[in-house]
Amino acid sequence: MKTRGVLVIADGLGDRPILELKGKTPLETANTPNLDRLACGGIVGLVDPYAPGVPCGTDVGTLCALGYDPFKYYKGRGPIEALGAGLQLEAGDVAFRCNFATIDEKGLVVDRRAGRIREGTSELASSLNKIYLSEDTVAFFAAGTEHRAVLVLRGPGLSPAVSDSDPGTACEGRPMRKVYPLDNTPEAAKTARLLQKFLDIAKEKLRAHPVNLAREAAGLPPANAVLTRGAGIVTTIPLLAELYKGLKGALIAGENTVLAIGRMVGLEVFSGEGITGSYNFDPVVKARLALELIKRFDLVIIHVKAGDLAGHDGRWDLKIEVAEKLDLLVGSLLDGLQAGVHVAITGDHSTPCSVRDHSGDPVPAAIWGPAVRSDLQTHFGERSCAGGGLGRITGSAFFNVLMDLMGFTSKLGA
Repeated sequence: MKTRGVLVIADGLGDRPILELKGKTPLETANTPNLDRLACGGIVGLVDPYAPGVPCGTDVGTLCALGYDPFKYYKGRGPIEALGAGLQLEAGDVAFRCNFATIDEKGLVVDRRAGRIREGTSELASSLNKIYLSEDTVAFFAAGTEHRAVLVLRGPGLSPAVSDSDPGTACEGRPMRKVYPLDNTPEAAKTARLLQKFLDIAKEKLRAHPVNLAREAAGLPPANAVLTRGAGIVTTIPLLAELYKGLKGALIAGENTVLAIGRMVGLEVFSGEGITGSYNFDPVVKARLALELIKRFDLVIIHVKAGDLAGHDGRWDLKIEVAEKLDLLVGSLLDGLQAGVHVAITGDHSTPCSVRDHSGDPVPAAIWGPAVRSDLQTHFGERSCAGGGLGRITGSAFFNVLMDLMGFTSKLGA
């Protein structure tokens, strides 16, 4: 018999012990009675999104959390970001994930996110869109969520085998990286040359842009450079409905990358006021929408981005606050769902505050519902989940367990 389910994907959920918290993690420190209620009545464990010790990006981690093998289907984050930003890709296009960033007069990256700029990004992006880099290659550029953006190079003989210009979170204060080819093909050499040309043009255009002049006058960091990473080409992926007995799913998210993945795998996506990809998300709004959607869909997925932001910012205090908002979301679900609906929670990766980046640490996870054989754990945290009945499994295995409990898997063998 098939049942319905709600899956919460908490971006950057896991963390490491923090000295200021007496060796606890932010999740272990937070007041989370509803997550503990989920653990107490369900089954918990640790999830390695892809494999133990392998850090995953949000794109790869989300694919794993939805049951996919990234080695089969992942061709770079750029195309995912492009889809999320509304850009249409053609065969042969190379897409890049981008940040608006702040550089100083010496070319050093002062802030990879330009103060997490939110206003004026569409105007900045417009000034960089449809730039001809050669007679046969054009650059398309679009704004994403907050400081994020997307670049697409279109022309013959291009390749995704080029390096990142982004120095990375831990390398702020260093120069933008020069782009170079990652193999010896003429396609990679051409792409690297044209990408570097675009980055140089972008610095010139952004330096004098009215949005940045206004930001500087207001004492805000200007978005005067573009950082690129995650080059990729178009790929196809089987729909969840094809893999799991016609599963009809919905996704609630405020982050373009995740919304794009949802569209790729055939989920109906929902966003709107209160459903943001930042700290100001409204957990009750997300929960209420999920309670409405579960009446029409087999599976409703809720993505929460803010924990990842707190980890990247090194703010364990904010990560505690996010955990408590996540707890409010889960409590609203548990109180409002009809009997027979499963509730699961996992993460796409860990983002420890001490690292300020994604790590290979596993994330705590839980499944609660009518078909679950509960274990003896009563708290939802990194260490308590390590002793749960799920054990330590991969992200795709966790999704398969949920699908099996909901009755959407097929028997292997006769």
